Amino acid sequence: MSMLIKNGRVITTELDEVMDILVEGGTITAVGRALPGNADTILDASNHLVIPGGIDVHTHLDAPVGGTVSSDDFETGTRAAAYGGTTCIIDFATQSRGHSLSEALDLWLEKASRATIDFGLHMIVVDMPESRLGEIDQLVDRGITSFKLFMAYPGTLMTDDATILRVMERCQSVEALACVHAENGSVVDYLVRRALSMGQTAPVYHALTRPPATEAEATHRAIRLAELAHAPVYIVHVTCREAVDEIRGARDRGLPVAGETCPQYLLLSISDLERPGLEGAKYILTPPLRDASNHDSLWGALAQNQLQVVSTDHCPFFYAKQKLADVTDFTRIPNGGPGIEHRVELLYHFGVNEGRITVRRWVDLVSTTPARMFGLYPRKGAIQVGSDADLVLWNPEKQHTISASTHHMNVDYSLYEGTTVTGGAGTVIAGGTIVVREGTWYGNAGRGRFIKRSSSGVF
Repeated sequence: MSMLIKNGRVITTELDEVMDILVEGGTITAVGRALPGNADTILDASNHLVIPGGIDVHTHLDAPVGGTVSSDDFETGTRAAAYGGTTCIIDFATQSRGHSLSEALDLWLEKASRATIDFGLHMIVVDMPESRLGEIDQLVDRGITSFKLFMAYPGTLMTDDATILRVMERCQSVEALACVHAENGSVVDYLVRRALSMGQTAPVYHALTRPPATEAEATHRAIRLAELAHAPVYIVHVTCREAVDEIRGARDRGLPVAGETCPQYLLLSISDLERPGLEGAKYILTPPLRDASNHDSLWGALAQNQLQVVSTDHCPFFYAKQKLADVTDFTRIPNGGPGIEHRVELLYHFGVNEGRITVRRWVDLVSTTPARMFGLYPRKGAIQVGSDADLVLWNPEKQHTISASTHHMNVDYSLYEGTTVTGGAGTVIAGGTIVVREGTWYGNAGRGRFIKRSSSGVF
């Protein structure tokens, strides 16, 4: 089946021009002006932007967290992503302590078998003695080319510095990318215990016991360990100016360091954790929301390429059933929130419409650089001959108000309830097939393919 998209304003990192796009067999076969109109399906994209489908490289679907499981599985989560203009995700498989990385990969591939859009997987490494380093090589052969290490959560996910260095060195040798959750877990653990001993149990203390200094120190340490390993490093979900400063300083020294942030850190703040009653539980995320004074630093870092990617860290839980299941203190509330559906539109509205970033930089942050960074480009994140036909016809005039009553994520609240945005996905095409058109779903569970990724291409 063939498809011709005509008269759209095609936006990529290199291009901003009214052009046509021909799709055949799920692949882009021509991009140009006035292409012949003899396709099976013809879409008129007049008054729309045509962009490469969004790529969200940080999601947690069907993920075990703190004795519960995130409420979106791979079917509901990827469907919601597509409604928002995202056509590919990279989720996290998690190694169980003492078990092989391959076991975790097999488990997550089974979980992901109902995905509605294409997906890749990172691997969270929990323990990695020298004798098992070859498991990293095996996963690279299977298309897993990024490995996440936690400096937080002692006793569960946290790895020591020697393990982090060992994994970074191995990643460097096999051209994989080390990704780091940068918080000083031991210091946070001490601050949490001290707060609880003083009766400080409300949601806001989740943030107050994880101050920016714990993120900045761990970011500095991760960068120095990567420098020792002569390896690139990617810092996930950066939240504050202090961590940005560490990344900026490293990049100024020529080190291969990159970072991402998320819409919640650009738009929400610690004041949301102070909402009346237990409503602040909705906003318990890790790392935590910061003072609103950090917003300008993060937006500036995105505009100046000191941060390169905007992801979601989508990890939703039902408010009453999961977030409030045990409210003895803030440590018992599962960490994470919903956002996979709104990333692209929030960045467009608050970034492009409000003059913080250009439209081409928007495409770069939500699609092209994530594809380059994580070994998907030019199959994904591009509008060029040979690329997958993952495309979004974006209506810059579309206006709606975000609400849990209308979103498609499997969760009963929204972090952005009542926020009105201008600009949204009209038609979403994944692999040459229309999956969303003007609010109607045409996709299917299980049509998403596992994408084996190559090595990182941007630093």
